Amino acid sequence: MTGSPTPRRVFVTGARGFIGAAIADRCRAAGAEVRGVDQVADRALGVVAGDVATPGEWQRHAAGCDLVVHTAAVVSNALGQDASWRVNVLGTRQVLDAAVRGSAARFVHLSSVRAFSDLGFPAGVDERHPVRTDGAAYVDTKIASEHVVLQAHAAGELACTIVRPGDVYGPGSQPWVVKPLELIRKRTFALPALGRGRFSPVYVEDLVDGIVLAAAAPAAGGQVLTLSGAATVSTREFFAHHHRWLGVRGPLLLPTPVALAIAHSAAGVNRVRRVESEVNPISMRYFARRGGYSIAKARALLGYDPAVTLEDGMRRTEAWVRANALV
Repeated sequence: MTGSPTPRRVFVTGARGFIGAAIADRCRAAGAEVRGVDQVADRALGVVAGDVATPGEWQRHAAGCDLVVHTAAVVSNALGQDASWRVNVLGTRQVLDAAVRGSAARFVHLSSVRAFSDLGFPAGVDERHPVRTDGAAYVDTKIASEHVVLQAHAAGELACTIVRPGDVYGPGSQPWVVKPLELIRKRTFALPALGRGRFSPVYVEDLVDGIVLAAAAPAAGGQVLTLSGAATVSTREFFAHHHRWLGVRGPLLLPTPVALAIAHSAAGVNRVRRVESEVNPISMRYFARRGGYSIAKARALLGYDPAVTLEDGMRRTEAWVRANALV
């Protein structure tokens, strides 16, 4: 937390997850006492077990924490509205309740750039652009979760900030490292739009820098901030790294109508088999995005300056992948 006041106590939801653990580690390194909740406890790290959608003992664990960072969420294109709403929306309210009762001074909520929708939005879209529901459970429930947080801020319950991360990657990332490698091995990974869709990668440590800045800045109270990398790349360029690590040719590039037809067919088979899979039309639509996201507001308000290039981030990620025998 270089250059920022260090909270004495921090409570992190999803504290054992990819982003939550990175935030918790940064806060500990800065001298804060860190507590958290996750589906599985880790007492050595101050993490208790709990379901954020259900009130319980885990909420009392936030008592006395100055800062609450809410990362716990269903991050999937495979689950339906009910399961996603329960965690992403109802769970957000339960975490807010814990923060308010625990006398927290600040609440930072992780939403997503997908609040802009996976459908058409302007290139370099910024926070002034209206959010758009599009029927995807993750998109719609992230938008609803933002409403819950802004409502709490407007009511004066506590100071809240919403962060919309871009495509967060790095060592330990499930959606952008582990799962793509699994699908490539199974030869079920393909990109629509002939790989020309735009991807907005942000290395996890850059994202944590932005979250720390947002938590400390009084001017960020009541604000929505996009935290992505400095540049967008094509999906083809991003996922070419995964194919190289595995030593296979690719990615497989398809016209969007063909990719959608295959994804619809695969989703139908998976429904019959009762198998949850990220290979579905929603994922294809996501990979066909054409625009990137502006971080000008975060730069101006926070001094946010993502420093890790894609090449450097992928080198660090590859080292982790090989150390964990994923290739």
